[in-house]
Amino acid sequence: MTVATPGMRAVIDRLDRPVVVVLGDLIADEYLFGKPARISREAPVLILRFSEREVLLGGAANAAHNVHAFGARVVPIGVIGADGAGEELHALFQSDGISTDGVVVERGRRTPVKTRIMAGGYQATRQQVVRLDREPAGEPQPTTEDALVDRLNALAVGAAAIVISDYGYGTVTPRLFECVKKIARSANAIVSVDSRYHLPRFGGVTVATPNEAELEQLTGVPVDDERAVEKAGRHLLERLDARILLITRGSRGMALLERDGATTFIPIHGTDEIADVTGAGDTVISTFTLALAAGATPIEAASLANVAGGVVVMKRGTGTVSRAELRQALGLDA
Repeated sequence: MTVATPGMRAVIDRLDRPVVVVLGDLIADEYLFGKPARISREAPVLILRFSEREVLLGGAANAAHNVHAFGARVVPIGVIGADGAGEELHALFQSDGISTDGVVVERGRRTPVKTRIMAGGYQATRQQVVRLDREPAGEPQPTTEDALVDRLNALAVGAAAIVISDYGYGTVTPRLFECVKKIARSANAIVSVDSRYHLPRFGGVTVATPNEAELEQLTGVPVDDERAVEKAGRHLLERLDARILLITRGSRGMALLERDGATTFIPIHGTDEIADVTGAGDTVISTFTLALAAGATPIEAASLANVAGGVVVMKRGTGTVSRAELRQALGLDA
């Protein structure tokens, strides 16, 4: 169990103050729920009787939603298609009171959708049976990139931090990343990045948040124990020219590596009997970045991100964490 320090308590109280920009791939997380009915006579497959559908903010949209859930002002910047999924994302942002000024609509582009088929009885735990991804083809059009650059230059003014949420759908082009670095240098803003496939492309950032599998793939070093994690992490930290590396380790917690400081291993908060890891990485990078922007030390920010991650994985589907939930998880008064 994570023990709250006076510094962490003070940071939680300030989480609603920073302005954070989230740049990246806006994704619609679609859930289709069905109750098992029978086995098909045509093939040995389970037939589900449809019960309900739910669409949630996913990818960079979920990262933005997590910042918003802490009470901070967030500005998501990204592209959606002129399609039903794009309209649903736009409506979800608006219903939650999140600005859509940074959202660009590109005609002919498909909004990324991750459809999860969930099976289970009404009184039973619903399990994911299969996932179907609908993805855009390639990077946004040059005119869309121009619009994203314009939105970034206009809306990132005064932001304390910029979160890059790269799911591999091409939104964060090299030109946009150079724009991010220029803005951050002039405003002394924090830049954090979570990239599923292209982390080495994002050199010179403040924070990178790979998981253990990504760390191993990027360094070619097996990460079987803490010593190996630290060795590989130090190598990646130098390669990225980053200040901080926060490695998520699943049931083994996190590892925090500071370029000019120590390596700290943080055990998992709560239980490893998790409900759903969907979107947990978005919660971790959002909490860590927001806490740093609110004046936390790296270890305080990592500890809060660890707690937030432990809370959100106990929720079904793509979820967020509030300041009240953080306080409750740490045994503090709400």
